[in-house]
Amino acid sequence: MHESMKWKKLVMLMLVLTLTMPLNAMGSADPSAESGNKPGSGAVPADPIFTDVSVHDPSIVRDGHTYYVFGSHIEAAKSTDLMNWTTFTNGYATPNNVLYGNLSQNLAASFKWAGENDSDSKGGFSVWAPDVFWNAGYSNADGTKGAYMLYYCTSSTYIRSAIGFAVSQNIEGPYTYVDTLVYSGFTANEAYDANSVINKKWTNTNIPQLITAGKLSGESGKWFNADGTFANINYPNAIDPQLMFDKSGKLWMSYGSWSGGIFTLQIDPATGRAIYPGKDSVTKDGRLVDRYFGTKIAGGYYKSGEGPYMVFNKDTDYYYLFETIGWLGADGGYNMRLYRSKNPLGPFTDAAGESAVLAEDTDNSAVGNKLMGNFLFKREVGDPGTGIGYGYVSPGHNSFYQDPETGKMFLVFHSRFPQKGEVHEVRVHQMFMNKDGWLVTAPYRYSGESLEKVNRQDLIGEYKFINHGKGTTADIVESSYITLNNNNKVTGDEDGTWKTTGHNDAELTLGGKTYKGVFVRGWDPMSESFAMTFTAMSSDGVTIWGSKQEEKTDSRIVQDVLADLSLGDASRVIANLNLPSEGARHASIAWTSSNPSVVSSEGVVTRPASGSPSATATLTAVVTKGAESEAKSFVLTVLPYTDASLVAKYSFENNVSDSTGSFDAGAVTGNRIDNAGGTLSYSAGVVGLAAVFDGNSGVRLPDKLIDSNQYSVSLWVKPDQLTTYTTTFFGAKDGFNWVSLVPKGPVRDNTMVWSGSGVWYDGIAGLTIPTGEWTQLAYSVDNGTLTVYVNGVQKFSGSNFPDIFTGTDSVFSLGVNWWDAPFKGQLDELQVFEGAINPAQAAELANQ
Repeated sequence: MHESMKWKKLVMLMLVLTLTMPLNAMGSADPSAESGNKPGSGAVPADPIFTDVSVHDPSIVRDGHTYYVFGSHIEAAKSTDLMNWTTFTNGYATPNNVLYGNLSQNLAASFKWAGENDSDSKGGFSVWAPDVFWNAGYSNADGTKGAYMLYYCTSSTYIRSAIGFAVSQNIEGPYTYVDTLVYSGFTANEAYDANSVINKKWTNTNIPQLITAGKLSGESGKWFNADGTFANINYPNAIDPQLMFDKSGKLWMSYGSWSGGIFTLQIDPATGRAIYPGKDSVTKDGRLVDRYFGTKIAGGYYKSGEGPYMVFNKDTDYYYLFETIGWLGADGGYNMRLYRSKNPLGPFTDAAGESAVLAEDTDNSAVGNKLMGNFLFKREVGDPGTGIGYGYVSPGHNSFYQDPETGKMFLVFHSRFPQKGEVHEVRVHQMFMNKDGWLVTAPYRYSGESLEKVNRQDLIGEYKFINHGKGTTADIVESSYITLNNNNKVTGDEDGTWKTTGHNDAELTLGGKTYKGVFVRGWDPMSESFAMTFTAMSSDGVTIWGSKQEEKTDSRIVQDVLADLSLGDASRVIANLNLPSEGARHASIAWTSSNPSVVSSEGVVTRPASGSPSATATLTAVVTKGAESEAKSFVLTVLPYTDASLVAKYSFENNVSDSTGSFDAGAVTGNRIDNAGGTLSYSAGVVGLAAVFDGNSGVRLPDKLIDSNQYSVSLWVKPDQLTTYTTTFFGAKDGFNWVSLVPKGPVRDNTMVWSGSGVWYDGIAGLTIPTGEWTQLAYSVDNGTLTVYVNGVQKFSGSNFPDIFTGTDSVFSLGVNWWDAPFKGQLDELQVFEGAINPAQAAELANQ
């Protein structure tokens, strides 16, 4: 995906979602592992309690007994146990901003270049991804030594950004601005971005002053493409700073994102300012050293790579570099990678010896140890817990902390979650060093556990198994099953061998690859108990996880599946049924029907016509595991279709009036649902005239247009262009609970009914409507059953659709919402119904 599109998606997502000195050296695992305890005798922590917060791009630091995470959009939180977090900031409030005081005035020097009321931050701010640390050597203005230093970035486009820093004697601020160090996105000549008055010419950065001061040999022609634009194929976007003291006490700042890659600059601890190389060169291994930007340590060729975080390990004598690749959205496959080097300036390589700096335009998914990506420990029928299971989507932009007293190491990051869209939260997972000197990550979030000696007998059994692979994809890796047998064989969905070497070291050989890591107990949120797990990594940087399952007989598994098996409300079936064919531990589920013309053995439901009596059928499930088998039957009543009644109709005959008289007329808006301005015109439509939307306007419909969980919406759509997320009909309780009918949605560009609430919902039509011609779209909601029609033909039916509107003062609109590009094209004959339209009604609506 082109970077400008990714940038615009990032801006949209962020609008929606609106330690003492940190240790810089890592040590060995928890000393309790060496305490001489008998195997398995380590104390089991109490059942954990978690309090979650949303802090994007969290950077961790500790002050006394309190841990802090600072993140993008001036969000921060604190905790005393790494499990229960409390926010203490007030976002972009100004004046009286918790972290920055008068935000606009304090960071004015950085904002002069990017990040305030400019281009992609028009109407607001973009302050991202800070890093906070205690610097005992910093010289304060009053002559004293030592300060908390906050390095931040401000940004206006995917390329025009700046990194500055501010200081405070209090970790919670307020922080006072000192200087802006690195600018990016500058041009050779006068130039301006859209929605911006900022002249991007390089002379408007700090570079001329640095040249005058003799800190740079001059400007570089290599910074620019032939047309004078910024050469971001070789040079970075100046965001995501992270500071680290090396083993000799020198201070380094790693930074960068996408485009040209990740760079490192030396920082003067006394002033906090950069020590620029001054002149161009190359490293011994051929990497770029730029006079201004520093030394390239990762990435390049427009490939993803951001959020660098570097730490030193005194035991291995390696510097470890974390970065995150992929797109950060729920549809982007964001995932964390790891490299190491003997030098903070690199070269950094992965477990396979591949360089973190790309040598050519290639797939960067093949490079770097993948710590974790999208995964799901899937909950099958008969498993403990509720929902679909435990997993993450697009986990990334991490920091790292090691406790100087216990030696425990922690990976701190944000993550999204399966079926929950762009909602994100901070997660903390314990990390461990494997026999090859690589960090591996616990499968479950930190819950107070420690590494301890393990009893071999406790390791034998069946595990849910995840192989994270090396890809960067929106696909979610779902768990399979393996068994660690007493004879050290691995059987199940993978075959191989296993062994433990030492107190807790794990070694598995699967498919000819050997993975090294640890066995450690972790808190399984599905069983709500501590379970034995393993985490291990191969020599090519692939991570595998396992979570041990409760020991059960085949008979017990069959009984558990039967007890959990449900088809919902059997007395009022109105939609196709999702009949699982497999339960826990690969138990099979076979279905038969007494009346296939009403409900088939595949779950296809045929409802009686409107006015007909209900129909019945019995579905029988036979659950089998090994030699054990048992049946369970469900008597189903299938309700007939009903006729929905029209409650509002907007025909756009030179106006935005409801011809039924039930509701007030709509009002023309600007390019967002609450913005003033905008124009609406009319031209020939499907019936009479149609409304013409110019791509900068919309219509605000009456509030409470829908106030139930049984309703239908129908309209004709003729797009001039298709842009992802753009809505035609939109309704919302608030910014986190909404329904949108989109011609081009986020799933394979399909036309869809898309909803965000506690769980995001995709009602996918299986096609994308064309531009330049009329298409009739309709959907109905019947107490959680969503049906989507295109040109009168049913294209989707699904259950568990959220009830957004019942009992709320919901808002409704055409062509606009709060975030996305407005609709451009024509709309006609909007009709809203009480109740769910049936197939005959849908066909009739399409024949107008």
